[in-house]
Amino acid sequence: MIKLFIIDDHQMIIEGIHSLLKDEKDIEWMGSARLPEELMSFLRRQQPDVLLMDINLPQKSGLELCREVKEKYPAVNIIGLSTSDQASVIRKMKDNGASGYLLKDASKQEIIKAVQEVNRGREYMSFSVAEVLKRKTPDGQLAVLTKREKEILELIAEGLTNQEIAVKLYLNSTTIDSHRKNMLTKFNVKNTAALIKIAVSNHLI
Repeated sequence: MIKLFIIDDHQMIIEGIHSLLKDEKDIEWMGSARLPEELMSFLRRQQPDVLLMDINLPQKSGLELCREVKEKYPAVNIIGLSTSDQASVIRKMKDNGASGYLLKDASKQEIIKAVQEVNRGREYMSFSVAEVLKRKTPDGQLAVLTKREKEILELIAEGLTNQEIAVKLYLNSTTIDSHRKNMLTKFNVKNTAALIKIAVSNHLI
């Protein structure tokens, strides 16, 4: 029996995956969390065999959380769960200890296969993710901003705070912060000033 837990800030995703897997005889659903602190509190009491982890979380990005969980609980196998097929994000998640990576439009069969494979100690990437990683990109090629990331970065460049951007875009401020952290990872820079500089100099905003 494979013990499974999921962290995702969207209840619909949690319920959707639970509904897909609830009748699987070799998978035991241990529960879910929507915030990193809820996950860490759960892990202090018990650990799943496999953890499905959303990349874009409030409070802390899944990239950071993945590294933290693997440092404290190395036996937990983590599968990144995201809408992003950005190669730099996928590689960063792998570098931080993830054993697998799935896009959120993955089929039931693909999710089950991923859970089974990483539970056996193997690596699993969905077909579309594997294709992205196989592409040969020229050295120095810049990461690509999603429409939402570009929108947020333009507002950051205008000097707006996370809270002000959240109000303007009808989002949560922690979601804005999570997007900001993901963009720092994408462009491999340490702060927002460097992020804006590289975006402006390359006409991304």
